[in-house]
Amino acid sequence: MATKIPVTIITGFLGSGKTTLIRNLIQNANGRRLAVIVNEFGEMGIDGELLKSCCSNEEDVLELNNGCLCCTVQEEFLPVMLQLMERKDTIDHIIIETSGLALPKPLLHAFNWPELKPQITVDAVVTVVDVVGQATGEICDRERVHAQRLADDSLDHETPIEELFEDQLSCADLVVMTKKDLIDENKYEEVRAIIAGKVRTDVKMVAAANGVLSAEILLGVNAAAENDLDSRHSHHEEDHANGLEHEHDEDIDSVVVDIHAPHTPETLVEALKELIGEHEIYRIKGFINVPGKPMRMVLQGVSKRFDHYFDRKWKDGETRKTSLVIIGNELHEKNLGTVINEKLSVVS
Repeated sequence: MATKIPVTIITGFLGSGKTTLIRNLIQNANGRRLAVIVNEFGEMGIDGELLKSCCSNEEDVLELNNGCLCCTVQEEFLPVMLQLMERKDTIDHIIIETSGLALPKPLLHAFNWPELKPQITVDAVVTVVDVVGQATGEICDRERVHAQRLADDSLDHETPIEELFEDQLSCADLVVMTKKDLIDENKYEEVRAIIAGKVRTDVKMVAAANGVLSAEILLGVNAAAENDLDSRHSHHEEDHANGLEHEHDEDIDSVVVDIHAPHTPETLVEALKELIGEHEIYRIKGFINVPGKPMRMVLQGVSKRFDHYFDRKWKDGETRKTSLVIIGNELHEKNLGTVINEKLSVVS
């Protein structure tokens, strides 16, 4: 019997550090031949670009930008997996990075399809948790939500974001607590205890800083998660049983904006922080064109926490511009590109 190719699913909420974790894994694969599937919520493939920049062969990174995998499993995921199976002799391990808004369990079901089950197995579902976002309440603001429920008796259910996060945790075979270096030990232990209460009892939890985690920890878990679906609780499946539909992408928008007004990384970040104070924004990421610099700058933002760094030179013939993806609640009608450019024009 032929050996099945192991697949690791990396899930976690927006900005939790999934791409950083995978970049480190690619760069420290210790000879493993990895293929990576990247699913992004939006039209502009930031994460795919970042992963390609650290791969020796860009063809090993496949991008799916037409919606969350949990909603497009049959249309998007199956054809890509079958494409990879055509060259499975050149692949040791497949990594799937889901969108930060994706539910992992519908994807797990797909591995039992007759076309896939004989060839691949889910080595592990790895759920990445941003411990800073949990500590500050930026991701699931428990105090705000509790106050809203006290004020309105009809709010007796969890928010879609809370349910999504719980589904991502309930599917986990391994939990990676990222950004541990950014909070103190007492706060970390408090967050760890909360997360431990949301995962299955046999799930291992490990900490990471800057996405650095050994491939020996991430790979080779041997969970065969596709054979253990019943133990993984899912709000999504409960909704379907009650005749409801999964509607996260109807409430949350992804918009791409180009920045034309003069700016530096610092003035851009300040303008974006103002914007976040005015709208419900979960995630901002993109590339900055810094005048006079040959390198492309990467911008990553979660809530009002931002990081920026140079990743590679601009390619010959590549359009040098500042472009951002902004993900949040009901953003399409807000003309965010115009708003940001006007803020920067006032500064300049």
